[in-house]
Amino acid sequence: MMYDIGKKGEIAALKFYIQNGYEFAGKNYRSKYGEIDIILKNSEYIVFSEVKTRKSDVFAKPSEYVDRRKRKRIIKTACEYLIENPTDLQPRFDVTEVIYDADGHFFINNIENAFWQTDDYSAF
Repeated sequence: MMYDIGKKGEIAALKFYIQNGYEFAGKNYRSKYGEIDIILKNSEYIVFSEVKTRKSDVFAKPSEYVDRRKRKRIIKTACEYLIENPTDLQPRFDVTEVIYDADGHFFINNIENAFWQTDDYSAF
């Protein structure tokens, strides 16, 4: 059930980005360090988005589940992606919060530049 919720959230987030002018570049990219949910690009950025889907934000905002350890794994995975897929675009790390209600409606809060590569110098 949670897997299904997460996948639906990723689809909702992807639609959000595309509606806002981004181009799809990849989904569920995996490395030995972890996984990046969605990779997108526009004329300026290559965006690595961590999608967090929840039924409610009563206890905590979905973005609060992206802790230092998770950010470090995302950064390392993004570095591997960029080695395999060189680009002149500026990397950006977003967290996309997706909350859905009982009727199945999704509400999206996209946090651009949610964290930086320099937030954790021990990433390399």
